[in-house]
Amino acid sequence: MNAESKKNYRSFLKDSLRLEINFALTDQNKGIPAPPIQKTYLPNSKIIKLPSIDQCDEINNIPLIAAIQNRMSRRVFKKNQAVSLEELAFLLWATQGIRKPINSSSAFRTVPSAGCRHSFETYLAVSHIQHLDQGIYRYLPIEHALVFEHEVINLSDRISTAALNQTFIGKAPVTFIWTTIPYRMEWRYDLSAHRVIALDAGHVCQNLYLACEAIDAGTCAIAAFHQEKMDQLIGVDGEDEFVIYLAPVGKR
Repeated sequence: MNAESKKNYRSFLKDSLRLEINFALTDQNKGIPAPPIQKTYLPNSKIIKLPSIDQCDEINNIPLIAAIQNRMSRRVFKKNQAVSLEELAFLLWATQGIRKPINSSSAFRTVPSAGCRHSFETYLAVSHIQHLDQGIYRYLPIEHALVFEHEVINLSDRISTAALNQTFIGKAPVTFIWTTIPYRMEWRYDLSAHRVIALDAGHVCQNLYLACEAIDAGTCAIAAFHQEKMDQLIGVDGEDEFVIYLAPVGKR
């Protein structure tokens, strides 16, 4: 990498661009309605209602200090050990759950987000979750439910290939796959949106790491993958919505 390339790529990490933007011209300040907080789904979709956080009796009430001390990336999971629906519901609530809705385009969640914009959708590649068929699901934070997106033949092999042959991901009972819909953030921040989208992804995944400690599970954040193959696997267009981060979860 030459010096000029380094300079250009490092500039993404800086907030200098904010000083060049006329925020009076953002879609928000033009009075254009904000994009919705959640993608829609077809009326005949298969919806799986998840247990509320109050119903998740299997969750250990571990001290926060212990969760932080024990947190580590884990790439080996118990063979043939399923994750329960209650445990999955807890992990989804911990990473993208809604604490209090504000309006149709924003809500206070369990993780922070720049301007409360929350640009992410959570997809799940499910291989071994109790009471769920294998396939791709999407989390509906408003309803605290799942919508079944589609079946995938040879899911384990396909997700491993899409993750650049990181085979351990194919052995996990479930893989969290986060996409971003950039316009949710661009609506307010214009071209300065993309840096904070990347920062927000870290907030979400760290909550997953800590929440996994409460269910005797482990995860490993993955940022290296084949973009087009991963987008195709879950069925997004790769332009207005695309995969930004993923993390397999399994019992340790």
